[in-house]
Amino acid sequence: MPAVETHQDAYVALIASLPSRETLFVAKQAPLSRLKLDQRLRVLSDEDSATLKMIEDALDWRSLPMKVTERDVINRSRRILQHVDNETLQQIVRDRLEIRTCIAALRRRALGEGAPSKDTPWGIGRWVDHIARNWTEPTFRLDGVFPWLREANRLMREGDTVALERLVLAEADKRLRRLAGEHLFDFEAVVIYVLQWSMVDRWSRYNAEVAVRRFDDLTEAGLGRFASLSFEGEG
Repeated sequence: MPAVETHQDAYVALIASLPSRETLFVAKQAPLSRLKLDQRLRVLSDEDSATLKMIEDALDWRSLPMKVTERDVINRSRRILQHVDNETLQQIVRDRLEIRTCIAALRRRALGEGAPSKDTPWGIGRWVDHIARNWTEPTFRLDGVFPWLREANRLMREGDTVALERLVLAEADKRLRRLAGEHLFDFEAVVIYVLQWSMVDRWSRYNAEVAVRRFDDLTEAGLGRFASLSFEGEG
C-alpha cells in the first residue's frame, strides 16, 4: 500500500478517535488534555508533524522569548507562509495573522500612535499598507472585509479586554469552522481540530484568570481591611 494511503487511513482513524469539537465559550475546558492530544498526534508523518508545529508556533505568540522583536515575529511568519504550500493551511495562517494585524493597529491607535511608516515592522498580510493609509478611519475602511472591526474598535476604546478577546476568538473560530466543512478526514482537518482545541483551551484559561482577578478586586473593594484576616482558627 502506498505511503500516502497509509497516512490517509491513519488520519481518518485519528479524526474519528478525537472527542467532538467543543463549542467555543460554552466548554468549561478543552475536550482532552494537551498531553493526550499530543499522544493522538503521534500518527502524523514527520513532515506533517513539523508543519503543524510550525503553524502553531506562528499563531501562538505567547510562547515567544521576551526579547524577540516585532521584526523577528513578522519575518518568521513570512517564512512559514512561504514554507507551507498547502492553500488551505496558508489561508488559515494568513487569516489569523490579518486579524492580529487589525487588532495591533487598533491597539497602537488607542495608545495615541500615528500611522506606522513603511519601514516600521508592525503587521503582516494584505492590508498593512491600506491600514496605514486609512489610519484615522474608525475601521481603516475595511468594513466590507472585516465587519467585526467596528465592534472591536468600540471595545478597544472602552478598554473592555474580555469582550474584545471573545470577539477575536469568535471571528477566528468562525473562519476555522467554515473551512472544517471542506476537510473532514485529512491533514487539514487535523490542523483545524488542533487550532480549535487551542482556542477552547485559551478561552477557558483566560476566563479563569479573569474570574480570579475579578474575585481579588471584589475582595479588596468589598472586604477592605478584613481581606487580610486569617481563618486558621476556624473549625
